Amino acid sequence: MDNEVKTWLYDIQTAILEIESFFADRPKEFANYQADVRTKRAVERNVEIIGEAMSRI
Repeated sequence: MDNEVKTWLYDIQTAILEIESFFADRPKEFANYQADVRTKRAVERNVEIIGEAMSRI
């Protein structure tokens, strides 16, 4: 496998783990997510990173 592809896959994995970490200490309820602007922005940014890496693969 190409090293660039491995790097992008690593970026995807890291972004997923970061998203999961945002919800490790609290219940996963959409209302709580919706009310927390910082978490929403952080999740959105990680989804952007995932999408960008996938498009490069």
